Amino acid sequence: MPKSVRYQRLIQYFLQGLLILGPVSITIYFIYEVFDKIDNILRPVINIPGIGFIIIICFIITVGYLSSFFVMGRILSILDKFLERTPGIKLFYSFVRDFFEAFAGNKKKFTKSVLACVDDTDVWRVGFITQDDMSSFGMENYVAVYLPMAYSVAGNVYIVPKERVKPITNISATQSMKFAVSGGVTETVSEHSTDTLSD
Repeated sequence: MPKSVRYQRLIQYFLQGLLILGPVSITIYFIYEVFDKIDNILRPVINIPGIGFIIIICFIITVGYLSSFFVMGRILSILDKFLERTPGIKLFYSFVRDFFEAFAGNKKKFTKSVLACVDDTDVWRVGFITQDDMSSFGMENYVAVYLPMAYSVAGNVYIVPKERVKPITNISATQSMKFAVSGGVTETVSEHSTDTLSD
């Protein structure tokens, strides 16, 4: 076998191994870093690997459980209003709260996936409607659309006419987000085809 062919095969095997191990290694490293950072909080007091992570997760779950009760919910509501009205803190607190609620709370914002044309050209971008009514900005028949960036948690918000927005109905909002953030490399499965297969 010629040396050039062997060299090409070695490069091919290397790239295949990189494609397999890259995502796995990065994911494991990310999980390890999160685990280690959280665990370090209690490590000076309790030096048992993993115990800090477990205690914090249990604490978060406990707070979520207690918040379902009226008294605890009332206390958290008072704390929420206090932080909202505290100068210097209210801006940061309200931003963080709205950010978390947009992804996981009862006020989820990224549920209406759309194709938006923000230019005059026939180019469409994957986005999410965050506000259906922009009349408070003096713009009737306009909507606010968040456009995520590929391989980033950042994005841009555009105020566009309603006629330049097409709802995405064949795939879920989660799949739309994956498609946009991955730069379009993530495969999407139509919900209609999934229903057909399940039948």
